[in-house]
Amino acid sequence: MKNILISIFVMLLLSSCSSCVDTKSQNRYLTYQNIVILSDMSSRLDNKPSKDISEIHKIVQFFKNECVKPGEKIGDKSSISFSQFSEPAAISIDLDKIKTIGKKQQFINSTGKYKNNGLVKQIELFENKTREIYLNKRNKGLDLISLLSEKIDNESIVKENKQLMNGIDTTFVNYENHIFIFTDGYLEYLNKDANSQFYFGNHEIDKVRKSCVANRTIANVLESYNALCLPINKSPKNQFINLHILETHERDKNDKLNTYKHPKGQRDNEILEAVWRKWALESGFKSFEWKKY
Repeated sequence: MKNILISIFVMLLLSSCSSCVDTKSQNRYLTYQNIVILSDMSSRLDNKPSKDISEIHKIVQFFKNECVKPGEKIGDKSSISFSQFSEPAAISIDLDKIKTIGKKQQFINSTGKYKNNGLVKQIELFENKTREIYLNKRNKGLDLISLLSEKIDNESIVKENKQLMNGIDTTFVNYENHIFIFTDGYLEYLNKDANSQFYFGNHEIDKVRKSCVANRTIANVLESYNALCLPINKSPKNQFINLHILETHERDKNDKLNTYKHPKGQRDNEILEAVWRKWALESGFKSFEWKKY
C-alpha cells in the first residue's frame, strides 16, 4: 500500500512540474535589407547618356515597395544609402535608427509628426540628392577595389546579424546586405605606379584576349594564369555581402551599328565580368551579379 501511495505521489509531482516547464520559447526569425549604392562617377557618364539615375530609381522603389511596404508591414528595419566611391554616404534612410514602433510606423506611413517629413519625403530627397551629385561630380580614375575594401572595413556599411533576447524568447534579426556598384568594370586609375595590383584596363584585357586561343575560354585562361587575375582580397565582412556590378559602357561596342570589335567570347564586357566574378567569389562574397544594361 505504501509503495502504491509513493507511486501516485511521484506521478502527481511529475504532472505538476510538467505544467510549470511546458512554456516553450517563441523564437522569431526576421530578415531585412541593407542596400548600399556606390557610383564611380567617372568619365563613362560623359561618354554615354547615363542610365544610372533610372536604375537607381528602380532600386529605391524596390526598397519602398518590397522591403518597407508602407501600409502593409510593421516594424521594418531596412536601410538604403548612396555615395560616391571617394566620399562617405551622401544620403541614407535607415529605419533601424527609429527604435519605437509607433514613431517608426508614423515615419513609414508619413503620418502624425512625420506627415511632411516621413518616408515619402525622404525618398524624394534621396533621389534629388542622387541627381544633384550626378550632375555636378566627376572622379577621374579611382582604385575602385581598394576603395571598396576600405568602405567595407572602415565605414560600417555592412550590417551583421543580431539576436534580441526577451526572457526565454529570442528574435533573430538577419540582414541581407546588397552593395550595388555603378561602373563600367574597367579598373583603371591615375596612380597605377603606386599600386598596380587592382589595375585592370585595356592592356590587361588584351592579355586575356590573346590567351583565348585553341578554343580556350576566358574562364580557362584565368584559371591557368594567376597573373592575369585580380588578387584575392578577403575580409571577414565579405561573407555577408551580395555584390552587384551594374555596367553601362562597353568600349568595344558600336551602338549605332550594334556591332562589336571582337568576337563573342573575347569581348571586353565578357572578360571584365569573368575577372570580377572570379575575384568576388574567391574573396568570399556571399553572391555576385553582373548586370549589363
